[in-house]
Amino acid sequence: MTSTVPNTQKMSLLSRRELLDRAARITALAAWPGCAAADDYPSRPIKLVIPYTAGAAGDQIGRPWADRMASLLGPIYVENIGGAGGAIGSAAVAQSAPDGYSLLLGNGSTQVLIPLSSMQPAYDTVRDFRAIYRLITSTLAFAVHPSLPVKDLRELVAFARANPGRLSYGTPGVGTGNHLVGEMFRLQSGLAADVVHVPYRGMSAATNDLVSGQISAVIAVVSSQILELHLAGKLRLIAVTSEQRLRGAPGIPTVSESGMPGLRYAGWFGLFAPRATPDTIVEQISTATRTAMADPQLQESYRSQGLEPDIDSGPDKFQRLVEDELARLAPIVKSIGLKRE
Repeated sequence: MTSTVPNTQKMSLLSRRELLDRAARITALAAWPGCAAADDYPSRPIKLVIPYTAGAAGDQIGRPWADRMASLLGPIYVENIGGAGGAIGSAAVAQSAPDGYSLLLGNGSTQVLIPLSSMQPAYDTVRDFRAIYRLITSTLAFAVHPSLPVKDLRELVAFARANPGRLSYGTPGVGTGNHLVGEMFRLQSGLAADVVHVPYRGMSAATNDLVSGQISAVIAVVSSQILELHLAGKLRLIAVTSEQRLRGAPGIPTVSESGMPGLRYAGWFGLFAPRATPDTIVEQISTATRTAMADPQLQESYRSQGLEPDIDSGPDKFQRLVEDELARLAPIVKSIGLKRE
């Protein structure tokens, strides 16, 4: 199959000024008049920003949480703000009023890799955010178009070597965890010059282009949508980056079983607030979330998508995890040259 690389590859990345300007406009438009005192919280609906386009994995994590929290904390509405691998939506929350009414569903890409890989990051994770609760851990998967004659990573490497320049893979953006795994794959397989990275504004567009044959592969967060497309034969999952096979799709080998243990990658999604948000509000959100995550029905809704719910998180524990990830991945990002404007 001959892949056609879409125009998204040719789009220049947004500058830091553009990111900040767009985030400021979004924040201004979404602002709610007035600011309730912490002891009255919450006195109005809370906004959860998912920094990706609608329909991606973030929706399948954030929206069930928001629905379950309605009876515990009050109404929560979701706003999808996609673009720049999640940086635009994240920057919008970083600049929001620290009153508990604007929360971010962040992940390892938005909170760790984008700040580390950006030449001029639009926000600083430690300076601009405080962690509240890690909701789930996730895994990434290598998926290919069904016409590609490969069933595992070894065959994917062999195909790329035999067809230089024909293998293109999509991700939700430069500097995301998906991109990090893709770059490690290119280097560890010796295919750095033979595989084309195609960054998108979100995973939904990348997945659509894979299904239609515009690109050869994607590296995507495992979700119910990805699993359904795999079962329907519209794409083929050939490896997952977790240490163990998925309970929901046990036939898919891990990257270690495929001979590339260096590609193991555990992702996560969790809640963040602007840094100056009062402790009492952060603890209130965390406590309500812990109650929600103990719900067997919510747990099963996540596990059915290949996600593992975290029932024992909290602000301090999650903050330490994020800061440890920043320290651990900084030298890796630097060594592979994963930089963006």
